[in-house]
Amino acid sequence: MNDMKKMIKDAAVLLVITVMAGLILGFVYQITKEPIAAAKEKAAKEAYQEVFPDASDFSTPLELAAPEGDTTWDTNYKNVDLGSVLEAVDEGGNVLGYVLTVTSHEGYGGDITFAMGIQKDGTLNGISILSISETAGLGMKAESVLKPQFENKKVANFTYTKSGSTMDSQIDAISGATITTNAVTTAVNAGLYVFQTQLGGSMQ
Repeated sequence: MNDMKKMIKDAAVLLVITVMAGLILGFVYQITKEPIAAAKEKAAKEAYQEVFPDASDFSTPLELAAPEGDTTWDTNYKNVDLGSVLEAVDEGGNVLGYVLTVTSHEGYGGDITFAMGIQKDGTLNGISILSISETAGLGMKAESVLKPQFENKKVANFTYTKSGSTMDSQIDAISGATITTNAVTTAVNAGLYVFQTQLGGSMQ
């Protein structure tokens, strides 16, 4: 009988602790939800400005989605998600180009998300990494090694090489981090493909 009472008492204590922990976690979530969202929004706006410094506003979202049933997309970009697509406009409201947010699911350490700015004539201004968790000293070099190589390039499609790039469309791979290189390059190409097929972009 005593053992039964002890079991009931222990279960009640455990229930109270569980309920209290849930309430505390819920409270913490509520008070941190808005600051976290605000921080993400601030980081995104800074990324947009980085890839399109001439723009004064990015407030016009376009209703686009990754092409479904598109053979090229399904073959080459099936592990890439298309996020927001925004018009980059100047102070007069003239469209200068577009800012696309893309996520690759092929990173060595998980998803890699970045914004990319593309001018109306097809020039890629560059990319700004929003989220990455690759291996320190290897894949994390994407910021310092890969990112600069995509700046001010007007090409329809990028490839990467381990032997030194010889043309604008080639990217030097990160030594020891081919998976990261492939993930970023493929996601950039996916963004360029959307620009060419859904935004009326041309590389001429």
